[in-house]
Amino acid sequence: MNEEPTVIVVDDDPEVRESLVSLLRSVGLQVRALASVPEFLQHGRPDGPACLVLDIRLPGRSGLDLQRELTESSIRVPIIFITGYGDVPMTVQAMKGGAIEFLTKPFRDQEILDAIQQGLKHDRIWLEDKKVIAGLRERFETLSAREREVMAHVASGRLNKQIAFDMGVSEITVKVHRSHVMRKMKASSLPDLARMADRLNLVDRTPHSGETQE
Repeated sequence: MNEEPTVIVVDDDPEVRESLVSLLRSVGLQVRALASVPEFLQHGRPDGPACLVLDIRLPGRSGLDLQRELTESSIRVPIIFITGYGDVPMTVQAMKGGAIEFLTKPFRDQEILDAIQQGLKHDRIWLEDKKVIAGLRERFETLSAREREVMAHVASGRLNKQIAFDMGVSEITVKVHRSHVMRKMKASSLPDLARMADRLNLVDRTPHSGETQE
């Protein structure tokens, strides 16, 4: 990823925001400091790698409310919860919701820095993966309907003669389609094509014609 990582701090305490901004900038991190959930929703998450340092108790909508809203909206961003009033049920709820860390104030500088680096690392990996899948989808869109069908069959381990029988075409036709699929998808081998199909959720796990489940 070429984009600079961004740490978003959401805390209604100005002193906490200023302290975190100072700490994070001292280690070269780009910071966006906000005071409430509506402010975060107004700005949204950055395009590049990001990590959200979120106070669990906020005026109006809480940090847990925001975590739930992000999940429901399929907006992914690693969350580190911070609070001065932590309790076990709250911690459990936050971690079950996918938070990577839950820190009680006052926490050590190194604790928050380590958690943030972990969050940014996870987000970089997720964004790279998302980019790869987008590229695969773009290539998949160039396939004809028949080629897509052949790709799914090949990726599920079917032989050419089995695919030909299932599709009601000749083996030669299957071979031609398979060749086009390999070229358009830029697959270096059949296992490579199978991995691509798996990433695109194309592999059919149901029995084919003439097969029975164990």
